[in-house]
Amino acid sequence: MAIPATFNTIPHIFKYLTEEYSKETNSYILKHKVDGKYVGITYDQMREETESFACGLAHLGIKKDDRIAIISENRPEWVYSDFAILGLGAIDVPLYPSLTADSVEFILNNSESKGIIVSNKFQLNKLLKVRNKCRDLKFIVILNAKDYDKGVKDLYTFSDVQELGKKFRKDNANFFRESLNLAKPDDTCTIIYTSGTTGEPKGVVLTHHNILSNVQAALETYPIRKDDVFLSFLPLCHIFERMAGYYTAFSCGGTICYAESIETVAQNLTEVKPTIMTTVPRLFERIYSKIIKNVESQPEKKQKIFYWAIETGREYAIAKKANKIPFSLSVKHKLADKLVFKKLREKTGGNLRFFISGGAALPRELGEFFEAVGLLIIEGYGLTESSPVISANRLDAYKFGTVGKPMPGVEVKIAPDGEILAKGPNIMQGYYKNKKETEATIKDGWLYTGDIGVFDQDGFLVITDRKKHLFKTSAGKYIAPTPIENIFLASKYIDQFVLIGDRRMFLTALIVPDFEALKEYADSNNIKYSTIEDLAKDDEIYKLLEKDMNQFQKKLANFERVRKFVMLDRPFSIESGEITPSMKVKRKFIEARYGDLIEQMYQSLERSSKD
Repeated sequence: MAIPATFNTIPHIFKYLTEEYSKETNSYILKHKVDGKYVGITYDQMREETESFACGLAHLGIKKDDRIAIISENRPEWVYSDFAILGLGAIDVPLYPSLTADSVEFILNNSESKGIIVSNKFQLNKLLKVRNKCRDLKFIVILNAKDYDKGVKDLYTFSDVQELGKKFRKDNANFFRESLNLAKPDDTCTIIYTSGTTGEPKGVVLTHHNILSNVQAALETYPIRKDDVFLSFLPLCHIFERMAGYYTAFSCGGTICYAESIETVAQNLTEVKPTIMTTVPRLFERIYSKIIKNVESQPEKKQKIFYWAIETGREYAIAKKANKIPFSLSVKHKLADKLVFKKLREKTGGNLRFFISGGAALPRELGEFFEAVGLLIIEGYGLTESSPVISANRLDAYKFGTVGKPMPGVEVKIAPDGEILAKGPNIMQGYYKNKKETEATIKDGWLYTGDIGVFDQDGFLVITDRKKHLFKTSAGKYIAPTPIENIFLASKYIDQFVLIGDRRMFLTALIVPDFEALKEYADSNNIKYSTIEDLAKDDEIYKLLEKDMNQFQKKLANFERVRKFVMLDRPFSIESGEITPSMKVKRKFIEARYGDLIEQMYQSLERSSKD
């Protein structure tokens, strides 16, 4: 499906689709859980909710080009708020719910936001800590009415604002319909602050045209239909979910269902039975880990059947790509599907046509495993600065270990130093009020991504690492840490893995184990422990991980192998400042925090090398 060329802003799309699909009965744009059951929201309902809220914002003084922030988990009101703000020609500033009060303060001041929409009391309390320092903030809207606090000045519930809007609309009947034409294609649509692994957040300025060019490219590339059902759990404040799992789904008339939380995704998959899902590799790692743990708890006969089926699935996938499927393999595959694959697919609802994966590198082994089962993962690549997709695999042309080919309308080239450069209608206007960083990132229209990559012989783009993450050992060897880390993350005993080695003779690592897997191992091998701290310090557990890792690093060059590691007793987290809200590791921060442990590892290595 293509977006009509005359509808070149998000408010235009909203107007067109709410009018087009309002004619259809039982056509739902959104579904969410209410009292334990999924409830549908029609296009007419969405338009009414959005229009009354937009008119309420207008009553509060919001006009074209004003900024309003949103800090909320995924829910229908996020969508109503987004369309309402954009429908006034204003600009929204989405924030990660996990941000600290200090980060919220910085973003509100930098963006000069006049209002903020918060989801609940937790977010409200966070805001109230810094409210007096937010120079431009005029009002707060809280979505959970039960969390309303009448003692807070200029605080409104979502329904309060809608009531103001209904009164406003009595004297301004055509106001919202007319305001939908205020925004122009090259006007700023949103300012999205990248979390960044160093320094203060930078506000990425994206226009309506930037985002819709990417939506159009997605609709040209993938067969997305109005009967498609999307399960949404990635945060809407992230441009990947917003563009792919929201605007693109909306533009084709699909239905978007919100997961209750990341913890309930497994349950929600079977309830919603989605046909398409945008996600990140971490979900596949969790699913794979659970599958393997379950298989290994089964009798040996069932284990043999499972691994036979997986190998059959791999052979079948290769033969299918070559359009040469022997009859005997077809028969074996049908049996494998009946015994194993169908049951696994039912865990995802049974209707999935394909997953779209982004945000981080998908390990090749995971892609091949799920392909063998009959669940296709299409991996793409991009940045907030590119709205976000730069390249992606296709349903009929994909290669695991790559991020596919450039999207329609996007040019990609490799700089002499290996950096990936991109140009196209999806490239941001710049960083808000940050000319220096803008000029360093966009040169002659080319976005300097900061990623290192190459095109393979078939024209597929391969990402090797972040430019600033490349290690140079004291022996002069350059090492890309991410591919090595991904190899070890395939271990069922490892949850998080950070490679250490810049300007060092050898590589070491900080490891957060999968403590559930370690507990199972300890219990079955009579290893005594009281806490997870005990497990992290246990010599037998260390030897277990060491043996497991040695199996994985056989494929690595000698200088790429991890010589020593330390097990940590707690995971890296957003709250501790060790990872960003988009789950990227802050390497310098981690190296500084665990500096003493790292030095102890290297001193130990030096002593052993002398001995």
